[in-house]
Amino acid sequence: MNALEAATLGTLQGLTEFLPVSSSAHLLLARAFFGWDTQARFGLAFDVACHMGTLLAVLAYYCRDVAELARAAVRPRTWLGGAGDSAALVRSIAIGTVPIGVVGLAAADFVTGTLRTEAVAGVALVLGAVLMLVAERAGSQTREETGLGAWEAFGLGLAQASALVPGVSRSGAVLVVAMLLGLRRERAARFAFLLGIPAILAAGGKAALDLAAEGVPSGGSALLAVGVVSSAVVGYAAVRFFMRYVSRHSLGPFAAYRLVLGAAALAWVYGS
Repeated sequence: MNALEAATLGTLQGLTEFLPVSSSAHLLLARAFFGWDTQARFGLAFDVACHMGTLLAVLAYYCRDVAELARAAVRPRTWLGGAGDSAALVRSIAIGTVPIGVVGLAAADFVTGTLRTEAVAGVALVLGAVLMLVAERAGSQTREETGLGAWEAFGLGLAQASALVPGVSRSGAVLVVAMLLGLRRERAARFAFLLGIPAILAAGGKAALDLAAEGVPSGGSALLAVGVVSSAVVGYAAVRFFMRYVSRHSLGPFAAYRLVLGAAALAWVYGS
């Protein structure tokens, strides 16, 4: 992998992480289509490096919200059921982070060894598109994310954990389930992005420890840096666009895109 390939994959990650189209599927399909074997050299470290870039993007976009949530998180009354939107949101994010931690530890090897295939990504893209259309029709879109109950937050955490499967989309899965629970589209998107921060941070920390133990291949640090920077810059633009888009428009175009990409992926896999 050279710098151009790293920048291309980083740009693709930044563009698709915050759109409900699955960044993991795009990275997987792009590697397979172009024959870029970053996995052999970096394992999942390059993917996580790109995710860290998008983490920087969402932290920059929601810097005020994150600062307020951080202040709420260190107040004892927050964890004792204290009132206030920030306290309620912190508790929901904490509860919603539990499933991906458990699933990640218990099923990481199975997911990476068995489910990271082009066929699985194609099927997940199609199923996600169908669920998006269902959520648009069935969701009441009247609630705020600060009114979530504990079990609802846990369910949204399960939705996020399902995104370990390529093609599901972390933001898309949480967005769809939140809309089915009645959240307004833009509030559901905001919660999806904020919920992803602890998970991405934990994954990045683990990858950093793995790299520190194993060492970075020659020239690897520069390529990982290219991935981080490109995904961060493009990711910021993507999240800004998407939050403006969902406040006025439906998810229909994204569902259509997923259907086309998923069908194309399946035709490529089974037709070749």
